[in-house]
Amino acid sequence: MKLRCLATAVLSTTVLAGGVASAQTVFTVSSWVPPTHTLSMAQKSWCDLLEKDSAGRMKCNILPKGVAAAPGTFDAVRDGLADISYTVDGYTPGRFINTQVAEFPFLGDSATATSLAYQRIYSKYFAPLGEHRGVKTLAVFTHGPGIIFTTKQAVASAADVAKLKFRIGGGNINELSKAMGWNTTLKPAPESFEMLSTGVMDGTFFPDESVASFKLSMVKHATTFPGGLYNTSFVFMMNEGKYNALSAQDKAVIDKISGETAARIFGEGWDRVDAASRELQKTQGVTRIVADAAFVQAVKDKQAGLETKWAEAAQAKGLKDPKAVLAEFRAEIAKVK
Repeated sequence: MKLRCLATAVLSTTVLAGGVASAQTVFTVSSWVPPTHTLSMAQKSWCDLLEKDSAGRMKCNILPKGVAAAPGTFDAVRDGLADISYTVDGYTPGRFINTQVAEFPFLGDSATATSLAYQRIYSKYFAPLGEHRGVKTLAVFTHGPGIIFTTKQAVASAADVAKLKFRIGGGNINELSKAMGWNTTLKPAPESFEMLSTGVMDGTFFPDESVASFKLSMVKHATTFPGGLYNTSFVFMMNEGKYNALSAQDKAVIDKISGETAARIFGEGWDRVDAASRELQKTQGVTRIVADAAFVQAVKDKQAGLETKWAEAAQAKGLKDPKAVLAEFRAEIAKVK
């Protein structure tokens, strides 16, 4: 009886192909946002493509909840608590340097364009420097343009922002807020609802998508910027040991659907939900204004110093001519279709 049970257990972990049993690789996949969020949905789309392109040799087991909070996800994947997940580089301030280039203001109005351009720059310049050493980087990407959202009053100037309290997600926007003299608190995105609904914060810096995804019905005002006030650098990653243990055939499948393929899945998904959220905001009564030239210039004046500071830090980490890399990144965004 025990032998029969053991045989059944072994068979349950195999797939039969041409009469020969071969082991199936199952990846444990974690997400720290709800399954309906575009990040979770994009990750699932990638997993579906993985299973399809490997003819079922590889598949994902998507966990019902994340194995770690967002700031701890990189280490969780590195240490094998999950095989696959993603995180925001800026949630661990000071840890990643080169990736800050994707967080600067006024980069673009499409998550697809910025994600693909970012992936190209990352592959060319940042990956060889080991920016995400410790994990297998599947892709990097960004969300849509960052916006200032408030619950009770509109903000039309840098001075208006300075009068209120905001939740932010970290990265360059954290440094920019300090330079602007704004009152901001670094907190992961899922905490926004409670902070806004209780009045602990007067607003939050988010892409359009987040108003819908985190059900921020208390938001009533939005201030947009051409190309966004900020952006966020994400890394989509796999446990390095899990990847290294794969056959050459299976590694080739993963490599093929990583990079720009994965970046496009995340970017296009974000653009779709940004558009859907803008429609929802209309029914929610959100009033939108565009930052005027003086507001934009005030941000540019402070950002110039931050870009110089970034360039110095990136050069110290081995990146040659960081300012030229930034210019190439912006030019690449403009070329992406």
